Amino acid sequence: MQFKLGETLYDGSRPLIMGILNITPDSFYPGSRYPDTAGAVEKALEMVGQGADIIDIGGESSRPGAEQITAEEESARVMPVIRALTSKSSVPVSIDTGRAAVARQAVEKGACIVNDISALRFDPDLADVVSSTNVSVVLMHMQGTPETMQSDPHYDNVVDDILAFLNERVRYAVSHGIPEERIIVDPGIGFGKSLDHNLTILRNIGRFHETGCAVLVGASRKSMIGKITGAPVEDRLWGTAAITAHCVLSGVEIHRVHDVASMRQICDVAAAIRG
Repeated sequence: MQFKLGETLYDGSRPLIMGILNITPDSFYPGSRYPDTAGAVEKALEMVGQGADIIDIGGESSRPGAEQITAEEESARVMPVIRALTSKSSVPVSIDTGRAAVARQAVEKGACIVNDISALRFDPDLADVVSSTNVSVVLMHMQGTPETMQSDPHYDNVVDDILAFLNERVRYAVSHGIPEERIIVDPGIGFGKSLDHNLTILRNIGRFHETGCAVLVGASRKSMIGKITGAPVEDRLWGTAAITAHCVLSGVEIHRVHDVASMRQICDVAAAIRG
């Protein structure tokens, strides 16, 4: 499955690692919080050295129950980090936002991917920002909002329902001038899903290529691992490893993770086994 990040065309043969960098005080995993610019840039460069192919920078938590902050606060958190990182490294930078104004500023400072948990639904101007700046976009499925998504998630058929949603959002993006090769889909593990929903999605993860787009999975250290194993968030590395290996063997192109060094090794070995 070919896709573009920036000016680089990828063929999907090598799994890409997207390292998570949260410029927030309240993300669900304390080990991913880097609220000051210097510490965040140092961590990003460390992840690049460990084999990260993309750094995903977010200034607003999307954990279950998270409350929104203003666009001004979000920008104030992330822009100094993006500016500093892009001056020190050529690694593709992703801005994790659903706001057009934040995305535009981030692209101006060097980001080449917009990672939107709303799949271009929450801000009517975001699709035009992506199209006019010729960057890539991640369209993620979420039932509800971060404040409400885990209250009572329900689907008629979780895989078919999410596929229908993502197909519709891909068509929407293309209709707004975003080339399909610049669209990545994410089924949204943990975003309005029960444990059974998440497991069903993962068992069928290869089906999301039916959208015609590359697939991203972000399950790193999430609560589904804790529900299966009883492990607290600090001890979910190996559960994350199991999901990552399964997704590589199923052909997933991009893996959004906290623990880059470990997941780089897992991705490379699983890809070698897959052949």
